[in-house]
Amino acid sequence: MRKCIVCRTPFQPMSMTHKACKPECAQMHVQVEKERKLKRERQEGLAKLKRRADYFKETQAALNKWIREVRDAGKPCISCGHSDHGQKFDAGHYISRGSRPNLALEELNLARQCHWCNVHLSGNQILFRKGLVARIGLDAVEALEADTTPRKYTVEQLQAMKADYLRRIKEAKQA
Repeated sequence: MRKCIVCRTPFQPMSMTHKACKPECAQMHVQVEKERKLKRERQEGLAKLKRRADYFKETQAALNKWIREVRDAGKPCISCGHSDHGQKFDAGHYISRGSRPNLALEELNLARQCHWCNVHLSGNQILFRKGLVARIGLDAVEALEADTTPRKYTVEQLQAMKADYLRRIKEAKQA
């Protein structure tokens, strides 16, 4: 006996490749498989059209999520010190991505920051620096400020970084 792949009712298969209990289930199974194949082909086609910048954005989003939800989860805003007070939290950059794109994916350059400080106060930089010094130390902040090393990530590096951050998020949620 085998269970139908569609309706999960037990049936006696006629051959090893027989997966459905009746013709209606077989047709439905064929349709589902066609849709899966089309979806897979569409995703592969879209992946071929992606530029390095698209992979960079995806990696930045995964890093930001990891900062907000795992590394700095439960910590107050690095700038104003407010904890969860009904506000949305962002992953704020101490040194902005526009001024130094080489530090956009640098973990020490990011911290959990309330949306108000990040967007409306343009990062609230003076208080951000004070909070960052308190968290990682003056030497690390000065090293970050002095860092002008160019970073040009390959698509493979960006994919690996994104996968690593998503893995860390998943592990934290399971723990």
